[in-house]
Amino acid sequence: MNPIYGSNGAVAVRPAGPGDSEVIREIRNHAVEHSTALWTTRTLTTPEEGAAWLAPHLERGSAFVAEAGGEVTGFAVYGPWKDFDGFRSTMENSVYVREGRHGLGIGSALLDALITSAREAGHHSLIAGIEAENASSVRLHERFGFRHVGTVPEAGTKFGRWLDLTLMQLRLH
Repeated sequence: MNPIYGSNGAVAVRPAGPGDSEVIREIRNHAVEHSTALWTTRTLTTPEEGAAWLAPHLERGSAFVAEAGGEVTGFAVYGPWKDFDGFRSTMENSVYVREGRHGLGIGSALLDALITSAREAGHHSLIAGIEAENASSVRLHERFGFRHVGTVPEAGTKFGRWLDLTLMQLRLH
């Protein structure tokens, strides 16, 4: 597998490694605390928790980081959509961009790497579960061929309000 999956201007994407766990934890925790991208209020409070969270993605080869200007500007992962063996060929993807770095092509470069990796790994489908009001994430996934396959009203809560979950799917083969 080519170590650089793609670039968009000055953005380069590479497979994540154990040394990236702290910056990934920082970006993930910011999303937990300030957005509805992750429907949890629990942050990864220690470097050990961050490394443990990242470990299965590293083992699977399904974690990537974007770099621009010498810093990690985002990360993306995919993992099993459901734990039952009947879903083994369907993965769920997540893309996170560092605060203040949106709109620079980082999310596109990361999603491109995820799709390439999932195809090469022989997976059949990628699922994106997106908070329904997150129009930029919906547009990003649409640009890569994901189709809207349903919306679950009031599927979860965060920040004291009910959230709708938009499901999008990309068939890889």
